[in-house]
Amino acid sequence: MEFTYDIYENRCPTRLVLDRLADKWALLILDRLQSGPVRFNQLKRDIKGISQKVLSQTLKKLERDGLLVREVFPTVPVTVEYSLSELGTTLNESVSALAHWAEHNMDAVLEAQSEYDNRAS
Repeated sequence: MEFTYDIYENRCPTRLVLDRLADKWALLILDRLQSGPVRFNQLKRDIKGISQKVLSQTLKKLERDGLLVREVFPTVPVTVEYSLSELGTTLNESVSALAHWAEHNMDAVLEAQSEYDNRAS
């Protein structure tokens, strides 16, 4: 059964996906996983400022949405790796462009903010 989705309708389930992808932590996690599987603690070290709780919650939400895969290895202590799922891989180009857009355009954004603030005062 196929449904018609409309992101402009407030009750459309696509809004939940957009909420997830609009989250900075989700974007950073998805972008980091583009280069291959990563362990939890490595993600925490790589994504500066994310708390263990937020990282854990975000990983669970992304896994539930089918965007990443959690793999547990029977080692002592247990090793857990996260990687992009096939569905998550389809976001590579979009996530990377969005995640790195700020890096490439930050000077222009700061200049625009300064000009706006000067006009507003």
